[in-house]
Amino acid sequence: MAEIKKYITSDELKTHNKSGDLWICIQGKVYDVSDWMKTHPGGDLPLLNLAGQDVTDAYIALHPPSAWQYLDKFFNGYYLKDYTVSNVSKDYRKLYSEFNKMGLFEKKGHGVLISLLFIAMLFCVCVYGVLCSESCLVHLVCGGLMGFLWIQSGWLGHDSGHYQIMVDPKFNRIAQILTGNCLAGISIGWWKRNHTAHHIAVNSLEYDPDLQHMPLFVVSSKFFDSITSKYYERKLNFDSLTRFLVSYQHLTYYPVMCIARLNLFAQSFVLLLSNKMVPNRGEELLGLLVFWIWYPLLVSCLPNWGERVMFVLASFSVTGIQHVQFTLNHFSSSVYVGEPRGNDWFEKQTNGTLNITCSEFMDWFHGGLQFQIEHHLFPRLPRCHLRKISPFVKDLCKKHGLPYDSASFYKANEMTVATLRTAALQARDLTKPVPKNMVWEALNHPG
Repeated sequence: MAEIKKYITSDELKTHNKSGDLWICIQGKVYDVSDWMKTHPGGDLPLLNLAGQDVTDAYIALHPPSAWQYLDKFFNGYYLKDYTVSNVSKDYRKLYSEFNKMGLFEKKGHGVLISLLFIAMLFCVCVYGVLCSESCLVHLVCGGLMGFLWIQSGWLGHDSGHYQIMVDPKFNRIAQILTGNCLAGISIGWWKRNHTAHHIAVNSLEYDPDLQHMPLFVVSSKFFDSITSKYYERKLNFDSLTRFLVSYQHLTYYPVMCIARLNLFAQSFVLLLSNKMVPNRGEELLGLLVFWIWYPLLVSCLPNWGERVMFVLASFSVTGIQHVQFTLNHFSSSVYVGEPRGNDWFEKQTNGTLNITCSEFMDWFHGGLQFQIEHHLFPRLPRCHLRKISPFVKDLCKKHGLPYDSASFYKANEMTVATLRTAALQARDLTKPVPKNMVWEALNHPG
């Protein structure tokens, strides 16, 4: 006897959108992932942010084909009655299928090995320069090289968080801890939690942590309403101090980027010392401990405090280039208020993202971020293929009337600063009062 299918509507599915009662739909079938959320390798945030929705496109983008075999055990017997697929989604899934048949998701090239050897060489040069040279100039150069090392290890850490860069999952985990925690002092666990939330909710002012930098920066006047961050689980208060800092953000942008690494250090410890779910917390903390032993020890080997401060500032300033790169792809793009939706994956990724145009020779410098649209649509695709698939993505955007925005590195910097300046000038509008601040009053008093 044929099985009688049970159906629910999208409105009914939306009611199952919280911890302990969390359903999602994938290709028309409904899954109860309430318990799975506790052990989900991608963390709880992706499930919570897309709870009660059709998440097919997001699931396809973020999971390898091997993950599909585990879905059936979460199937609760229901099908989505009003399940539909837009023309954009149909074409996106078709394109994903073509790339998968071509084996692009598995062909990683030799870039990883070359990068690891290059990072090891940079590390040895820095250590040798500090220990074996008495030249202040050499020490300055070594500090800059250390910052460059952090940039390169950051690209590998980013890649290893999206897909397996090594031949074995265990070696991939070692690469993650080595490039992130041990060499750069940044928890790969924190990065994955933060970055996955960013991919799921790109440029949502409430849900995307990569846009939530108050009190230092805002990219939209919508932040003036003191919106609540769903990532940090607190209200982002636009108070008098924030108004003062934001009013000059276009001037403080580059100086802050030079020390932005401090925020990543702090966020790593905040997560690992919290009560939030963090897989392999012990490994993460041990990796950070390794960094906070070798880096201060290396700095202490410099002959005086002046050179030590110089070395640290050089390291931070050079790696600040990467922090600028992180912001260029999204700060000047479209933003929205509200929760992410699973059925407009392609549209949201293209609307909220900016590519950086550059020659193939400069791909090493951008670490894949130059094809940020392609990366957001196919985050598991090794970066060595992003340039290859770019024409296909561009054609698909053109077919459906969606933006495919790109700018040179210089122009992208101009656009980012312009976005910050616009928000800064809006923050100076004294017709929208906030609690008084004596510094603000002194600098902006008429006359």
